[in-house]
Amino acid sequence: MCRVSALWTHDELIAAVGGTAEGIFAANEVAFDSREIGQGDLFFALKGDATDGHLFADKAFANGAAGAVVSDPIGRPHILVDDTMEALNALARASRARVSAKIIGVTGSAGKTGTKEALYAALDRSSRGFAHRSVKSYNNHVGVPLSLARMPRDTKYGVFEMGMNHAGELRELTDLVRPHVAIITTIAPAHIGFFKDEAEIADAKAEIFEGLMPGGTAIIPADNAHYRRLRDAAEKYAANVISFGFAADADVRVLDHVASQDGGSLITAKLPGGTLCYTLSQPGKHWIANSLAVLAAVEAVGGDLAAAGLAMAELGGMAGRGARHIVSIGEKTVTLIDESYNANPASMAVTIAELGNHRAGRRIVVLGAMKELGDRSEEYHLALAVPLALANVDFTILVGNEMQILATKLNAGVEGPVNWAHCTNAGEALDLLRDNLRDSDTVLVKGSNSMGLSSIIAALVGEGS
Repeated sequence: MCRVSALWTHDELIAAVGGTAEGIFAANEVAFDSREIGQGDLFFALKGDATDGHLFADKAFANGAAGAVVSDPIGRPHILVDDTMEALNALARASRARVSAKIIGVTGSAGKTGTKEALYAALDRSSRGFAHRSVKSYNNHVGVPLSLARMPRDTKYGVFEMGMNHAGELRELTDLVRPHVAIITTIAPAHIGFFKDEAEIADAKAEIFEGLMPGGTAIIPADNAHYRRLRDAAEKYAANVISFGFAADADVRVLDHVASQDGGSLITAKLPGGTLCYTLSQPGKHWIANSLAVLAAVEAVGGDLAAAGLAMAELGGMAGRGARHIVSIGEKTVTLIDESYNANPASMAVTIAELGNHRAGRRIVVLGAMKELGDRSEEYHLALAVPLALANVDFTILVGNEMQILATKLNAGVEGPVNWAHCTNAGEALDLLRDNLRDSDTVLVKGSNSMGLSSIIAALVGEGS
C-alpha cells in the first residue's frame, strides 16, 4: 500500500470547514490532542467544559503541526471559524461524502471495541491495507467526527465505533457516519443510571439504524432478551436484518464450537451464504458471539470471509480489554488478564465465568466498582457473588465504595467466595495482590475505567521480567 498525497489539501479544508485562512497548509493527519500531533498535521483547538484547546496550540506547533483550526486568532497558520467543534463535524461530513467505501457502524452495551477491532482486522487483511477504523475508544461526539476526518480518501472499508450514555446521542453520531451496515453487539445494563430500564437502553442503541444508507443492513443479537424490540426498530430503516448468535433460528449461528489448546475456540458457523470453519484466538462465549457479528458484517459488505477467519485467528488481546501478560516476579510466574478499561454487570459475569475455565494454578480476581448503575447499583454489585462462587475463585479483592455492599454480604457468609478482601482504591489493591501472589496464579483485573485498575497491570508488568 502506498499513500503519498495529503489527507486534506488546503483547498479541501477551506471548502469543508469554511472560515478565514491565514497561511497555506495541507494536513497529513488530524488531532485535537496536541500530544498526538506529528509533522504536517492539523490541530483542532476545541473548547470544552474543563479546558480550551487554544491553550495548547503552541505545543501542537512545537510538535510539528502544519496549521490549526481555531475560533480565536493565533500567530500561526490557521483557519479561523466561529465554532471549532462544528468545523470538526463539517470536516467529518466532507470526509464521509468523498469516499466510496463501505461503512460499518458498531454499538452495543459491551464488546463494541473488540468487535470493531476484529472487523477492522478482517477487512484490512482482505483489502490489503485500505481499511480504516476509529482508534482507541473514540466513540463519542468528539471521537466519531475525528475518526471520520482521519479517513483517507481511498479507503475501501470504514469501521466506526459509536457509544452513548443518554438517549439521542447515537442519533447524532449515526447521522455523521451514515453506515451501510449497523451492528448492535448486545444490550445490557451499562449506563443504566441514565435510563429507566434495559428497554430504554435498547431503544437508545437502536438509534444507530436511523442513519443507515438506503439498502442498508442491520445486524442484531439473536440471543438477547431485547431481540424483538431491536428487530422492530431495525426494520423501520434497514433493507436487510441479520441476526447472529447461538439461537437455532439465527441467520448467522454457531453449529459447533470447542476450546482450542491456546485458550481460544474452534468454531463452525452457518451463514446465509454457506458454512465457515475458523479459529478464534480470544476466549469466551461472548467473543464467539461477537465473531459471528463480524462474519455477518463482512458478508454484508461483500468482504472475504476466508480472510476474516484468518484475521480472527491472529487477534491479540487489547490493553484493558482482555490483553494477557505472562509476568515473572521474583520466583513467581503469573498470568495477568487485563480487563481494566470498563465493566458492567453483563461483562463482569461473562469474564468471571471465563476465568472459571482456567485449570492451572489459583484464580484471583481484582474487581473494581461498576459506575453509572443508578439506583440499582447495590443490586448489581450484590449479584456478583454468584458468578464468583460458580467460577471457584480462590481469592477476590473488591475495590471501591460501591463494592462495600458486596463485602458486607460476603462477610455474612451467605454465598460467594470464602477468601476475599475489600479496599478503597487501586493502590491498596495492588499491595494486597503483591502480598498474596503465588507461582502459577491467574489474575483477572476488571473494573470501570475511573477506578484506575490499569495501574495494577502497569505496575506488575513493569516489575516483571
